[in-house]
Amino acid sequence: MGLSIRNQIPGTVTSVTAGEAMSTVKVRLVGGQDITAAITTDAVKDLGLAEGTAVKALVKSTEVSLAKGRVEGISIRNQITGTVTDVATGGAMGSVKVSVEGGELTAAITKDAVEALGLTAGTSVVALIKSTEISLSV
Repeated sequence: MGLSIRNQIPGTVTSVTAGEAMSTVKVRLVGGQDITAAITTDAVKDLGLAEGTAVKALVKSTEVSLAKGRVEGISIRNQITGTVTDVATGGAMGSVKVSVEGGELTAAITKDAVEALGLTAGTSVVALIKSTEISLSV
C-alpha cells in the first residue's frame, strides 16, 4: 500500500495511556527524541500497540511547523530539533526538508514563513508537531 505521507520516522513505543475513546502513545524515535501521538483507543487495539512495539511515526508535511528554536508556553510538546537540508519555494508555498536524528522531515509552509524565518540549507530549526497530527503504523 502506498502512502502520500513522506514523513515516516521509526521508533519504539515506550508507553500507552488508554482512555475510553482516545489514547496517548509515547514513542522514542531512533534518534533518541521522544514524541507523543494521540490516537483512538480502537487504533491502539487494532495495531496491538504496547511498550516495546516497533512503529513508524507518520506526519503529513502540512502538519509540520518550523521555528528557529524551542518554543515555550504552547501546547505543542513534540519539538524535534534538526537542520534544514533543502528549501524549494513557489508563488505561495514552500517545501522545507529537515534532517533530524534518525530520519528526515518535510514541512510544507508558506513562502512568507520561509522568508520570515530566513530558512536556507544549514539553518537549525525545531519541527513542531501536535500530538493529534501524528499517526502510527507497525
